[in-house]
Amino acid sequence: MPLIPLKIPAGQYRNGTDLMSQGRWRDINLVRWHEDALRPVGGWRQRASVDLNGVVRSMLAWEENDGLRQTAAGTYNNLYVINANGTATEITPTGLTAGRIDANINTSYGGGFYGNEEYGLPRADTETILPATTWSLENWGEYLLAMSSDDGKLYEWQGNVATDAALIANAPTDCTGMMVTEERFVVCFGAGGDPRKVQWSDREDNTTWTPLATNEAGDINLQTNGVILTGLRTRGQSLILTTEDAHSLTYQGPPFVYGVERVGTSCGLIAARAAASVDNGVIWMGLRGFFIYSGGNVQSIPCEVADYVFSDINKDQRSKISCVVNSAWNEIWWFYPSADSLECNRYVAYDFVENIWITGEMDRTAGVDRGVFRYPMFIASDGTLYEHEIGYSYGSSTPYAETGPISIGVGENIMNVVELIPDEKTQGDVSATFKTRFYPNGTESEYGPFAMSNPTSVRFQGRQIRMRVEGVVADDWRVGIMRLDARQGGRR
Repeated sequence: MPLIPLKIPAGQYRNGTDLMSQGRWRDINLVRWHEDALRPVGGWRQRASVDLNGVVRSMLAWEENDGLRQTAAGTYNNLYVINANGTATEITPTGLTAGRIDANINTSYGGGFYGNEEYGLPRADTETILPATTWSLENWGEYLLAMSSDDGKLYEWQGNVATDAALIANAPTDCTGMMVTEERFVVCFGAGGDPRKVQWSDREDNTTWTPLATNEAGDINLQTNGVILTGLRTRGQSLILTTEDAHSLTYQGPPFVYGVERVGTSCGLIAARAAASVDNGVIWMGLRGFFIYSGGNVQSIPCEVADYVFSDINKDQRSKISCVVNSAWNEIWWFYPSADSLECNRYVAYDFVENIWITGEMDRTAGVDRGVFRYPMFIASDGTLYEHEIGYSYGSSTPYAETGPISIGVGENIMNVVELIPDEKTQGDVSATFKTRFYPNGTESEYGPFAMSNPTSVRFQGRQIRMRVEGVVADDWRVGIMRLDARQGGRR
């Protein structure tokens, strides 16, 4: 009979039941799709093992006027700068308010009286979650601006490793975060303890915050049911994201300076560091989905792995979610703690050009895109700083991809498969393993692994198969459309 093509669409599909992913890639790790071919993501190598107090939640890379490259890293209680050689220097401001390494849930185990809730019943909706401490980090020219979400004060570090970051005079306090706009205003969120207040400095002057006829300092309160989490620059304006909605912040000039417009509802941000600005606009993770703002109104992004991701997140520790742009591959990576983990140990990534989603496992808590440095850099929970997208070494992990169920032929008759024929896009040392069933709930049998570099003799039968592909050696590889040489058998 004719050869049977295994033409599996690019991208991962992990919504709904196992059978709903029929004919799609379902379970993957450390792989992506490029030009319709499946391939491994770039590997990583250690850049430095940094002795830090606590887990890094926020990072920023920038270059000083003399060409010195720096990376700022904030933990729950400390602020550091890491130079290009991987040497870390603590620049924690004097008197910084202590933060939290983990989110505190007041009604969880140990937070209330023993036996207060019936075993096995959902917890009452009375909890208060105090989020893990994060940092807002921005460059002000060659200087660093920093604000801890629990300290709420604005600090500046002027590049001298012999001095700590210092408090900026006159800046508002009790804030939750800050940003620098394209017009060179410093904007603070939750200013003065008001969770909906946006306050900005005078233009080009981060020490002037009192509005006068002679300056452009000012403030405004958002009309929102949520609280402000972050703000990002995008396409000639800024976007402010709350726990409920999204607002554009547009420069108008004196006397009003900035105008605010709500551009999206029911699109609240899941965590302060879960949004990124790219050429397409601002993209972020919400409480149950993903969103994009590129002007006009906020749009929902269809996500083919949303069911899996949002059921997998440790909701109590969602404040630790952090995203990093990987511009070389037009991707945004979100690192999150899984349901059985206190720390970020998994990721979901989105190719915003090809509209492809991928997931996997990786211990990373923060990172920065390439640009200042040659490669993107991610940091692990133990303080190890890695360069990514370099080589094909993955520690103890292995890149692989496994399909959901695939019917052989029309699925009515048993098929006897005798040969696997890869196409010209399949390159490198790649193996294929097949798992077969005669019925959807039947016993699964496994065959392989088989080499895929040439037409390969295989022997197995079934009505339904899964295929798993993975690299045999730590190197680059590709998988295109494969074909199976099969013979039709009977129905039993």
